[in-house]
Amino acid sequence: MLLDIARSRRLLFVGGKGGTGKTSVSSGLAMARALDGGRVLLVSTDPAHNLGDIWRTELADEARRVYTAETATVDEAGPGFVDAIEVDPQATIDAHFAIVEAMMRRMLPERTHAAARDHLRTAKTAPGSHESAVLERIAVICEEAMGVYDLVIFDTAPTGHTVHLLSLPERLTGWAESLVANRDRSERFAAAARSLVSPKEETPGPDAQMRRTLLSRRDRFALLRSTIADAGQTGFLITTLAERLPVAETLVLVRQLRELDVDLTGIVVNRLSPADSGEFLAARRALEDEQLRQLHAAVDPLPVAELPLLPGELTGAEAVRQLADLLARETGTGRGGTEAGL
Repeated sequence: MLLDIARSRRLLFVGGKGGTGKTSVSSGLAMARALDGGRVLLVSTDPAHNLGDIWRTELADEARRVYTAETATVDEAGPGFVDAIEVDPQATIDAHFAIVEAMMRRMLPERTHAAARDHLRTAKTAPGSHESAVLERIAVICEEAMGVYDLVIFDTAPTGHTVHLLSLPERLTGWAESLVANRDRSERFAAAARSLVSPKEETPGPDAQMRRTLLSRRDRFALLRSTIADAGQTGFLITTLAERLPVAETLVLVRQLRELDVDLTGIVVNRLSPADSGEFLAARRALEDEQLRQLHAAVDPLPVAELPLLPGELTGAEAVRQLADLLARETGTGRGGTEAGL
């Protein structure tokens, strides 16, 4: 199930309640696809990054190779590999506002520059700046990944943040279209005013560059919106635990994703207790099985994969490989099923 999902999508978002193993599952699935011969880009959009900790390497906002499957299936493109990025929203915000400030300096009278800089400083910390910066970075990553990677996996922030992020392309596309329309109307008025003063003057308006920037952002958000809504390209995988609160939040997330027309490809129930390792863990597993039954009943026929609790810490390539092997074998189950792949 899980490897088939990774093979069939170009973009895969992995999300769920905090602490359910999103980064671990994302990393394991990335390695499983690399072992299958895929070129994978693994991207953390969670402000509390721990992707670098799992891979035991320092990551930044640019792609860095963290794994090469030298013994895996090799096709004409070479062996599979995993590159990783930890998105830096502040760097994205700074770069965007630097461009805006440069345009404002060219367009506005010098006497207004100080006020404009104060306005931009306030805007950089305004609500929504972080989310729109992350979204724009995701859009750029998707554009740049085409033809370079077979799969991009986004290890996302906890549920509420991720749902808000996925709803933004629709709103930001409309917002950008409104700005472009306002810009066009402003340019027409300016052109009419210039023609009254000097009918032969054909000098383009001073905000042509701003219009190009707005058009670029509009098209970028529109492309991301259509890509996220395309079930043939994009899927969402939920991670959860077999506990009451994570299962309840998972069911809410299932409903929200369906309302956003995001293709929900499956659910991974992580860290299931062994049932044959003493009374304490057996009793805990009995409680988990009850939550699993409720989850299966609520999401059927959506496939649900079940992963066992693994010994030790999941850090380093060897530990990720152990999880990757489990994910590659996991077939998923429907209503009333058991751990088919373990």
